[in-house]
Amino acid sequence: MENLSKLFKILSDPTRLRIVEILMVEDLCVCELMFVLKLEQSRVSHQLRRLREAKLVEKRKHGKWVIYNISEDVQRTLKPLLGKHVKSENIRTLKIHRRLANLKIKLRNEIRKKRIE
Repeated sequence: MENLSKLFKILSDPTRLRIVEILMVEDLCVCELMFVLKLEQSRVSHQLRRLREAKLVEKRKHGKWVIYNISEDVQRTLKPLLGKHVKSENIRTLKIHRRLANLKIKLRNEIRKKRIE
């Protein structure tokens, strides 16, 4: 029961909950999360550290980048708990998906710019 209490406590912060929701859709780095969440780097990094300490989020190196994700085991645990929340927050979830799509377009355009230069 104590573990469940800790889980709910860590997810009680709206920013951490949004990060979890986003990372359940797609693995991202801090700068991508900043874009999607429209928050400053220090705030995103702080919340990611708290989520890592709670073992909800993992990180992996990809070259110079650090990519954050939620393991399959954690996702299986969280989906039933968050399922009703996510359904009741469909508008916010749609906004997250829209921001992720905008992020992909922005990144693609940046890559194209670098190829031209």
